[in-house]
Amino acid sequence: MTRRLGLSVLAACLLAASLAGCFGGDPPHRVLRVLASAELADMAPILAELREQTGVELVLDLTGTVDAANALTPGAYHHDLAWLSSDRYFRLKLARSGATGAPPLRTSIMTSPVAVGVTPAVARSLRETAPDHQVSWADLADGAAAGTLRFAMADPRHANSGLAALVGVATAAAGTGDVLRPEDVTCDRLRGFFAGHRQAADDSAALVEQFVTHRADLDGIVDYESALLALNASGRLPEPLEIIHPQDGMIASDYPLLLLDPARREAYDTAVNWLRTPAVQRKIMERTLRRPVDPTVARDPRLAVDVGNALYFPDQQEVIDLLLQRYDDPSLREPTRVIFVLDFSGSMRGPRIAALRDAFAALGGGDRTEQGKFGRFYVGEQFTVVRFGGRVLDEHDLVMRQPGDLDTLRSWLRVDRFDDGTAIWSALRHAYDRAAALRRDHPQQAVSIVLMTDGENNAGLGIDRVLRDLPASVRTFAIAYGEADRADLDRVARAGGGFAVDADASSLLTAFKEIRGC
Repeated sequence: MTRRLGLSVLAACLLAASLAGCFGGDPPHRVLRVLASAELADMAPILAELREQTGVELVLDLTGTVDAANALTPGAYHHDLAWLSSDRYFRLKLARSGATGAPPLRTSIMTSPVAVGVTPAVARSLRETAPDHQVSWADLADGAAAGTLRFAMADPRHANSGLAALVGVATAAAGTGDVLRPEDVTCDRLRGFFAGHRQAADDSAALVEQFVTHRADLDGIVDYESALLALNASGRLPEPLEIIHPQDGMIASDYPLLLLDPARREAYDTAVNWLRTPAVQRKIMERTLRRPVDPTVARDPRLAVDVGNALYFPDQQEVIDLLLQRYDDPSLREPTRVIFVLDFSGSMRGPRIAALRDAFAALGGGDRTEQGKFGRFYVGEQFTVVRFGGRVLDEHDLVMRQPGDLDTLRSWLRVDRFDDGTAIWSALRHAYDRAAALRRDHPQQAVSIVLMTDGENNAGLGIDRVLRDLPASVRTFAIAYGEADRADLDRVARAGGGFAVDADASSLLTAFKEIRGC
């Protein structure tokens, strides 16, 4: 009886050997098809060990994270698992779709925040002007607007690293300290930041190649911390980049493995349990420079820096849609033309003209507040300055290419020649004519008019005559200063698709910033 029982156990072991390694043989081979973020290609050596030790093979179908999320349709999944750098966008999509049932089971595997790698010289420049030498998103936007930070960033329509950076800078520009709302992304706060965006790619890995190829024309790259550290370690750069973690926060990716097919739950559990063991977490960190999710694993010294606050990812799909629409807007890539129509009548002498000059100095980079850095003039922006009194006194054009160009702009405002009359509507008609000509010659360029006056019209054309000749697709804004007629200015601005703002000497800069979307 004992012998028969022993033979039965032996037979069972022989049968199970191919399935469970009873005699130390290979574990059963189970293949899982995985839709994965492109940067996970660097996990290949780890996944080879996963197959060898557990028999679970993850076959990765690599693409951009946002593209992957858009390809995941509840009830029609074409993969067993998904492994995304982040599933936040996917969860918003699920919520909007109205899909019933629980979302896919998820397990975080590792983390990496989106950061900014810049040359040491640019890093020093940014820190010198930043409060307490702690660089924020506003400081990065300020450098981009000034032309001192030219960077590569992945396309947020395809890649999570680009989307996370876009959310980060938009959150800082909103200045609310809270999760983004639709009304926070409807104006032009990001134009200065995008003035420095010179190279893009559909995923993080391709972005690194773009950066290396165009290295001579770039000062920085926005990507995952892990990608930046790996680039520094590759020896492909003349000098390592300094990695900046914006002090006002960033969005970290936790690389969740998602179970799409519940029938593959056993193999899924085997994979995630193995990937989260301390030994494997350490290997992932050493080979990919991503941070372990296991708190017991000691960090690599290069990962010792505290990444600070995590920013809120939007909780409304509408916010993401608006951000991506703004990014996709061709006019965001075209330098804008602003026609300033400025009152130089006699009543502007003294404190009023001084306040106007101070406001332009602040817009030229002198306003070092966080919101001032998002509202400043930016490289490539084009200006026309029209001075008027009882007639148009003069007109000047300027394209901002370097900081010294702002001195030219300020010099036009330093003149002390004033005029006795106030021909507001004739000056505005002159601006309309100029705007219409610009739109004919450059139909893709956004043109806007900013009218500032401190008095009532007493010369030239009347308001009704001017309103009959509004140019198409040119927004008009008005700043009512001093004794200006608020009702007439509001009427003209609204007819031109803009709005009017009240101002005095202490709030003139605020009025200009409000018109610029800040």
